[in-house]
Amino acid sequence: MNRQALDELKQQIPLMGYLQAQDWSPARPLSGGRWMGLCPLHEDHKPSFLVDTNKDLFYCYGCGRGGDVIRFAELYHQVKFPEALALLRQWRGVDHSLLHEAARFYRIQLHRHSEAVAYLYQRGVRSWATIERMRIGYAPGGCLRSWLTQLGQSLPALRQAGLVTAAGYDAFVHRIVFPLEGNLYGRSVSAAAPPHRFLPGAKGGLYAWAQVRQYPEVILVEGLLDCAVLWEAGFHNVTCSLGTHLNARQFRQLCDSPRTVYLAFDADGNGSGQQAAQCLSRSLREQGITARLISLPEGHDPNSFFVGGGKAQEFQCLLEEACP
Repeated sequence: MNRQALDELKQQIPLMGYLQAQDWSPARPLSGGRWMGLCPLHEDHKPSFLVDTNKDLFYCYGCGRGGDVIRFAELYHQVKFPEALALLRQWRGVDHSLLHEAARFYRIQLHRHSEAVAYLYQRGVRSWATIERMRIGYAPGGCLRSWLTQLGQSLPALRQAGLVTAAGYDAFVHRIVFPLEGNLYGRSVSAAAPPHRFLPGAKGGLYAWAQVRQYPEVILVEGLLDCAVLWEAGFHNVTCSLGTHLNARQFRQLCDSPRTVYLAFDADGNGSGQQAAQCLSRSLREQGITARLISLPEGHDPNSFFVGGGKAQEFQCLLEEACP
């Protein structure tokens, strides 16, 4: 591979994105697009691993190793340069045609399974416009592998992407599926299975950020079903972080221009959602972003608020009453 091809590969795989795909998360931001965290290359108890997102380079003050995304792949996977390139090329290719075809298959299945449509209706997603906008699908299980292999995809590629288990079965079974940026999220329609599941890899940036970032005021929620009901209620300036803990890229996105961020996290009985919102609010204010906390009724999230009969005007009142 020549120098130009190497540079193109590195441009296609930002270091931070690849680190997050290996479950690395930063501990704190520094100036100039730099982040510090625990080093994934050795046993680290104090953040010593520096990532410069502008230069796409890392350096660990603990073990003294550093470099670009290729060097990280060499060290992390303990392979030589050619094997690291092969791993990165394979990882890069997973999130394009394969995930696109899987998401297209799941969208077709949604219209064929009444139980999936009934679940969405129960969760307040009742507009086909919302379903089409979010490209929502359904994974019945037991048929994705056959579909993709007929399209010429190999079984090892399906396993690598996490779409098929090691035993050859569909990974998503009886799940509502939302396409993400380089991943898929599956929400179980059965209480017998874990509710949330992603494919291997990073969850990506904020949901639909390309459309939402234009608004001077943004509503941030935890889950995609929260996002869906707010869209249906007429609030189109809503994005989702897929959990209470934002990754470095999501945090940077919220801070990419002056705006007001309304945090509509779950009002859990144990207070975890509101505690996370307060912590995020402080971090945003440190970056010059106006942050306000929406106080939902105890035990509710935005989805259950609307499913339980809440109206758009009532939620608007909560927005106006939101406190710093």
